[in-house]
Amino acid sequence: MSRLTFGVGLFPTDPLPTMVHLAKLSESLGFSHVWVGDSHLIWREAYVNLAAAALSTSRVVLGTGVTNVLTRDPSVVASAFATLQEAYPGRLILGLGLGDSAVETMGRKQARLADFELAVNRIRELMAGQDVRIDTTTLRLKHGPHQRVPIYFAASGPKMLELAGRIADGVIVLVGVDPPRVRQAIEAIGVGARAAGRALGDIDLVLWVPCAVADAGAREVVKAHVARVVVHPLPYTLAPDEQKVVDEIRRAYNYYQHMDPRASQAMVVPDWLVDTFAVAGTAAECRAAVQRLQGTGINQIAIIPYGAGGGDREATLRRFASAVMGA
Repeated sequence: MSRLTFGVGLFPTDPLPTMVHLAKLSESLGFSHVWVGDSHLIWREAYVNLAAAALSTSRVVLGTGVTNVLTRDPSVVASAFATLQEAYPGRLILGLGLGDSAVETMGRKQARLADFELAVNRIRELMAGQDVRIDTTTLRLKHGPHQRVPIYFAASGPKMLELAGRIADGVIVLVGVDPPRVRQAIEAIGVGARAAGRALGDIDLVLWVPCAVADAGAREVVKAHVARVVVHPLPYTLAPDEQKVVDEIRRAYNYYQHMDPRASQAMVVPDWLVDTFAVAGTAAECRAAVQRLQGTGINQIAIIPYGAGGGDREATLRRFASAVMGA
């Protein structure tokens, strides 16, 4: 599996020392990237976790998976990442999205695509040391510029995938793990890339995958994450039985239980849906699922580990590294 690299998505659901331990463990196991989730009301503070992980590791690339431009003003995002990149050059990625649980738990709605694109341009200009004019005010980042920070978009719907193809350095693809559907998402990115005169090969493609490795109970613990993936806009049409489940998930969804294995929305996800949207099961099953993704065009598989079979996130990281990366 030499053509793929592997990252880890860590939602800060545990105290900071535990999160730092998981970041250090990920680096020691050979994961190339650690992505930190940002949802300030239900998880610990993401930017603090990023800084602590950077202090405690030496090689792994660190990014938000993902932050947004609504609860975080673009100028705040630019300042934070310019500061981190100054201290740890070449080790930061700014992962951005339209807004998910961080926004929903505040009673707000995700950013409009045009507003999001404008915010991304402002972040880039500020980090490059440029003046940014907003209405009658001119913004300037006094501690810029520094080495350029790559910006990756979290994308699932066709319009966001195309926008990512036009202007993002990388794409965190959230469409499940079915190879034909992954290729459809990549084609949508390619449409945007070609429109901007870019080569698809110049855009880093990261597949975001909920994961549990255990002899029993693996599929059960990823169902809450599957629920969130499947209700996103997607670049393909769901089958009628899948759409029926999606309708039930939307009725049950509770953002304060976002990604929590005990969430109400997890209860309505059937076992048969899991294998289309997650890598979960025995070591052999997870290895086979990753092998099927070879050749799709994905550069990195970023697993979001869940504990199963009496284990925790650390156990899944170790099992995945042994079963898949060790292969």
